Amino acid sequence: MQRNNIYPTHKHGEFLLRVGRPFPYGASFVPGGINFSIFSRHATGCTLVLFQRGQPEPLAEIPFPKTFRIGHIFTMIVFGLDYETIEYGYRMDGPFEPEKGHRFDPANILLDPYAKAINGREVWGEPPHTNSGYPYRARPIYDDFDWTGDRPLEIPAEDLIIYEMHVRGFTRHSSSGVKHPGTFAAMREKIPYLQQLGVNAVELMPIHEFDEFDNTFTNPLTGERLLNYWGYNSIGFYAPKAVYASSGKDGMQVDEFKALVKEFHKHGIEVYLDVVFNHSAEGGEDGPTISYRGIDNKTYYMLKEDGRYQNFSGTGNTMNCNNPVVRKMVMDCLRYWVAEYHVDGFRFDLASILGRDANGNPLTNPPLIEAMAYDPILGKTKLIAEAWDAGGLYQVGSFPSYGRWAEWNGKYRDTLRRFLKGDTDQTWEMAQRIQGSPDLYAERTPTASVNFITAHDGFTLADLFAYSQKHNLANGEYNRDGADDNYSWNWGREGPTEDPKINTLRRRMAKNAIAILMVSQGIPMLLMGDEIGRTKLGNNNAYCQDNELNWFDWRLLETNADLLRFVRQCIAFRKAHPSVRRQIHLQHSNETDRGCPDISWHGVTTSNPDWGKDSHTLAFMLCSQQAPRITDDNIYVALNMHWKDHIFELPTLPETMKWHLFADTSCPTPNDICLPGQERLLATQHKIYVHRQSLVILVGR
Repeated sequence: MQRNNIYPTHKHGEFLLRVGRPFPYGASFVPGGINFSIFSRHATGCTLVLFQRGQPEPLAEIPFPKTFRIGHIFTMIVFGLDYETIEYGYRMDGPFEPEKGHRFDPANILLDPYAKAINGREVWGEPPHTNSGYPYRARPIYDDFDWTGDRPLEIPAEDLIIYEMHVRGFTRHSSSGVKHPGTFAAMREKIPYLQQLGVNAVELMPIHEFDEFDNTFTNPLTGERLLNYWGYNSIGFYAPKAVYASSGKDGMQVDEFKALVKEFHKHGIEVYLDVVFNHSAEGGEDGPTISYRGIDNKTYYMLKEDGRYQNFSGTGNTMNCNNPVVRKMVMDCLRYWVAEYHVDGFRFDLASILGRDANGNPLTNPPLIEAMAYDPILGKTKLIAEAWDAGGLYQVGSFPSYGRWAEWNGKYRDTLRRFLKGDTDQTWEMAQRIQGSPDLYAERTPTASVNFITAHDGFTLADLFAYSQKHNLANGEYNRDGADDNYSWNWGREGPTEDPKINTLRRRMAKNAIAILMVSQGIPMLLMGDEIGRTKLGNNNAYCQDNELNWFDWRLLETNADLLRFVRQCIAFRKAHPSVRRQIHLQHSNETDRGCPDISWHGVTTSNPDWGKDSHTLAFMLCSQQAPRITDDNIYVALNMHWKDHIFELPTLPETMKWHLFADTSCPTPNDICLPGQERLLATQHKIYVHRQSLVILVGR
């Protein structure tokens, strides 16, 4: 028997209607029909526009009766729709008064901010049809995927090893050997590689629907049109990008991404999404009207007094994230990805924007950031902030954490780079970074620090030691784009060289960087391809390059097998030694009164570190077998970034223990590193020779 409350009460042409339910926003299924619900505080009217899938002209346009508006919500049930073929959008009536913040125009068909799937752009790099008034089309979906017991993994933060990667770039290269290059399905084929590498979390650059054609530049070297390859210009926050799915043309992008998450979990790998709530693809005053601008511009964006857009994102607009309506949209979105996609965490692009008020002023207690920290559904979800923005707000070490948030530690990146290249006055700073930056995170734990050497924006690890300057001419901006303060050095020759001495030193520096990263307290993050020496030929802002500058070249697994082997062994070493991944900060004391302190600092002589301005040497010993709840070997690391060789005195071990060599980056492969547990016994136990610009790692057992 049907209940009376699902009977239609109104009719528009052949469509039967009734007033809908305000929540949830978006399109949701009800008995016999689809419930449509959309917010607009300032619109005077709203029309639902229905399409048959793929058809250029609307199937129907149904104005919301006045009685179908509840507060600021337009809501309506339409009966008898075929959810498999229906697409929808909205027209909004209201004032067009940009100086007052209103940009309503009923000529525009607008995308639902809560669209769970978006059709219309299923082929990568295919230009949008100029005659299409609605290229991105929302479609309702059933959340009926069979997870068969899958759930977020909840790996302890101190055990994480993150791998930042781009979905398309990981398998797009012809050498990948996958069936559907550049897709979620292709990534599933490469999970064994990530397992063998040893990472247990992938941080996916934006997978939300975005417009790769949001770029007006051309490559002056080739004449090719450039794209927005990275995807930091979201169209819809709830929808996975259709073109990233091999089944996107069939509208199965939702299930394909869920299948990827499920497979990652099956192999013990967490999945984090890089989310871009700070701005949208609608850009500034001259940008396209796709969704938010036409639905309720004054609510969704930060505006100046004259109605122009605040631009703390550097992309033309800034989302008004601490407006209660926008805050609800963000929170609903995060909950959706956790509950329906089982994602394990989020990295928030330009996260400092999330802490600004409607006028752009930093808030002391940002409600959105606090809400994420205390939300029950997000209670075990990893939250990682890029703790700065393009408006000059830099919060590394001071981002509001509420005991939950971690941060991309930009100071770790800069200090490590400067120390490696031999800058002065870096040893004390380097010691802080190795310890998990207690100077920045004294009130938190070491896992507040996500340590990284490189990320998607900037040089790759190989380029860091091959280029002293950026080489971004191919981006079409006359080399003006991209950061200038890279703390890189080419070691005598800019770019590729046949000089064996320079190439040997560059490879050694890359190994130095990886080794330090893996023995530092905190959470290490690797950039896709750094483990195989991927180069972007000195381009440090390759956001627009859909080519081999950004693609993972699988041939490098053999070409640079020595580097790959070194990285794998360093990751395995980190996993084998809990003393380098502590839950609390090191105390510099003997926690059990039975032996050496948990960490001790040394120089070329024991217990005598050189903190001087011109020092380029540093050593430390972890004595974690004496710490509560940790059973481990002693670990000694000697860093010599000086241009001279040095002999380091070794701390004295108990009579029953001996020093064994795990790694020496000055040695050629395979003698540069051992398998954890198979370290070589040192012939001399009181000192070790450390070559210039190299490091050694010892274990005492």
